[in-house]
Amino acid sequence: QVQVVESGGGLVQAGGSLRLSCAASRRTVSSYGMGWFRQAPGKEREFVAAISWSGGAIYYAGFVKGRFTISRDNAKNTVYLQMNSLKPEDTAVYYCAAAGGVVTTTVTRYDYWGQGTQVTVSS
Repeated sequence: QVQVVESGGGLVQAGGSLRLSCAASRRTVSSYGMGWFRQAPGKEREFVAAISWSGGAIYYAGFVKGRFTISRDNAKNTVYLQMNSLKPEDTAVYYCAAAGGVVTTTVTRYDYWGQGTQVTVSS
């Protein structure tokens, strides 16, 4: 069992930045692919970014367009999502998830999910 806990959400003005963190409960999380997803009210959960256990493979959703950066520190069992140039349409609950042995953009491939952290971007 892997537990993941997100933090770092909040309210920010358009054009601002936030850094989300995802802390995992086990050192073996270093063998897991980690991903960030988001879900806005009335919409389906969508892929944002993913990173392989080594950090050698990284994927982003098209709407990221160089604004977001995913990274991980396996020594700290933590994954980060640096979000810059935020837009009101980025407003959503952001979720961190762990996928055993793979790095993937597919939500159903992730085994463990956090509770989410709210990001609100005002115009």
